[in-house]
Amino acid sequence: MSQLQSTNPVFADQLFDQKIHAQAAGGAATVQGVINKTGACAMLCAIAGAIAYAVTAANPGWAMGFMIASMIFSLVAFFAIWRSPSHARWVTPIYSLLQGMAIGSITFFLEKVLEAKGITAIGGLALQAFVITMALMGTMLGLYKARILRGGQTFQMALTVATVGLMVVMLIGFVLHLFGISLPFISLGSALEGGTSALIGLGINVLVLGLASLWLVVDFRTIDDAVQAGAPRESEWYLAFGLMVTLIWVYIEALKLAFRLAAMFGGKRD
Repeated sequence: MSQLQSTNPVFADQLFDQKIHAQAAGGAATVQGVINKTGACAMLCAIAGAIAYAVTAANPGWAMGFMIASMIFSLVAFFAIWRSPSHARWVTPIYSLLQGMAIGSITFFLEKVLEAKGITAIGGLALQAFVITMALMGTMLGLYKARILRGGQTFQMALTVATVGLMVVMLIGFVLHLFGISLPFISLGSALEGGTSALIGLGINVLVLGLASLWLVVDFRTIDDAVQAGAPRESEWYLAFGLMVTLIWVYIEALKLAFRLAAMFGGKRD
């Protein structure tokens, strides 16, 4: 069994075994190298998000284009990297940019919904989601370094089962949405309804955010294993891509949580 096995769909076993594990003339991957590349891509994502937010504010019709481009390229990115991890060098920055554009547009519309209800989100939804994401990343890294959570095989399998279950529910919700039906509690609209529906929706959001955050532990373990196994420096882009996928998922769930909290408990404008 490969030392680099992982159930993370980005960090697939076959890719490590066949393409990443081989030594390269450029030297070996380092944790700092992965951090640097992930940080650069996170910056691209943030800049793209800020630009998309401003563009959407001026031209709301562009939002759908940003989101469609993001969804299409996400599929292209996964297939491209599945075919060859070396594609991560160009896929990761583009993926980060397009995801940032989609997130920027979504953030604008969520804030407009709150504004229409006369609700103020302190500091803005984007800042709140960023703080939540960084706090969770720091917490997961601390738990991993303290060896409280190690991201072993049993841990990964449990997360995989939970994630597949979530994907099935989300797929059902998407199909029902096409027919004008919304799953209760999952829709962000439940936060505006108040009462039990809003509280259950908030609880579900917290659970999904927790699930996404736990995948960070798996990413940390995979990066450590790759570095210890002497993976080539080129694989740093591949590892950064996997970490960005998880971080963006965490951020989106944090954005939803910030919206729900503002809708339920945010202060009204005078």
